[in-house]
Amino acid sequence: MTHWFHRNPLKATAPVSFNFYGVATTPAATKVCNDLRLSRTRLLELFTDSSCNPEMMKNATDLYFSLLQGFILSLDDSSQECKLRYIQNFKWTDTLQGQVPSAQQDAVFELVSMGFNVALWYTKYASRLAGKEDITEDEAKDVHRSLKIAAGIFKHLKESHIPKLITPVEKGRDLEARLIDSYIIQCQAEAQEVTIARAIELKHNPGLIAALAYETANFYQKAVFAKAEALCKEYGETKGPGTTAKPSGHLFFRKLGSLIKNTLEKCQRENGFIYFQKVPAEAPQLELKANYGLVEPVPFEFPALNAHWTPETLAAFDLTKRPKDDTAKPKPDEEVKPLKEPDIKPQKDTGCQIS
Repeated sequence: MTHWFHRNPLKATAPVSFNFYGVATTPAATKVCNDLRLSRTRLLELFTDSSCNPEMMKNATDLYFSLLQGFILSLDDSSQECKLRYIQNFKWTDTLQGQVPSAQQDAVFELVSMGFNVALWYTKYASRLAGKEDITEDEAKDVHRSLKIAAGIFKHLKESHIPKLITPVEKGRDLEARLIDSYIIQCQAEAQEVTIARAIELKHNPGLIAALAYETANFYQKAVFAKAEALCKEYGETKGPGTTAKPSGHLFFRKLGSLIKNTLEKCQRENGFIYFQKVPAEAPQLELKANYGLVEPVPFEFPALNAHWTPETLAAFDLTKRPKDDTAKPKPDEEVKPLKEPDIKPQKDTGCQIS
């Protein structure tokens, strides 16, 4: 792994000023808008700050999301939609679309897109720790927990918020259900690898280790290389407008296939020639249903509505005073700059694939 920030780039977004001149009619309403702008900017900065830790990330996300909820939630807990939900346009990029952004005038789109980035940050944080030369027990626990937190965020977005988008997610976009599922599975599988390593180190019962390894293998079977290769080849042969792309011939993809094959052969070779642990002619009967140590996503909920949102503050937003040309929308030619992620090289190659 040449560096830990290359596999899944963070989604990039256009700046949002939250300047609703004339619409925000009181100092309290203006203050909420200013706090939203500042907390959003701070959160985006932390995504690319190599010194950021989970506590810093949680404090920043809780502040921004609690303020953003005022554009989404009803203050009286009714099913009525908040009048501010569609007041601001948001632009976010998708991994497969490069820097060509998607735009939706919907605060829920902002919530799930920013939430996706937060989950991705936790996977990158875990990868950064796992790449250290001398990882401590506490750091291994942080890797394990970070991956479970990421899985919980992805799961919550998929089940509770992405379905609420007015504009359905297109195929190939970051918020598509199949992609979110793959992130959840990957996070669980890699967290479970930490569990297995710990079980081996503590010399737990071989039956437990075998069961955990079996369950982890089942996770990875849901994303096997052969199926991806077949789909890539089919895609490359599809006729259509635009330049011809052959994903199966891409250097990264070709190297991945060789890596999988060589890793398997190395394990088989070393078991026999170095550790003298040849594969037995008949496998012992083991209980492969793990009843302990299985990784489940950490349940996640967005924070409660910020205390600055009161009925009086909400009422102070007068939508009848919005300009007809809707200056809250970004200009068509507004550039969405990619987030500059630090090039941090790990001290060792962990084989971590998620970030």
